[in-house]
Amino acid sequence: MDLNALIVVLLIGAIAGWLAGAVVKGVGFGLVGNIAVGIVGAFIGNSIGLTLGGGLLGAILSATVGAIILLFVISLVKRA
Repeated sequence: MDLNALIVVLLIGAIAGWLAGAVVKGVGFGLVGNIAVGIVGAFIGNSIGLTLGGGLLGAILSATVGAIILLFVISLVKRA
């Protein structure tokens, strides 16, 4: 992975984390924490093979879904 691809993944993860924090209220970790969750969510969305369209918008959507899944799992663990 070159530097440009890494920057794109980080930006997509940041946008996805912000969107996931807005969707899943009460579970977020603040702006910086949600960005970190979004970056991990981007990797989760890619690892499960989630594709929601093509291009940049599809990447943001799949990363957002991955981040929402991660926030949901974190909320279940926090309750237990």
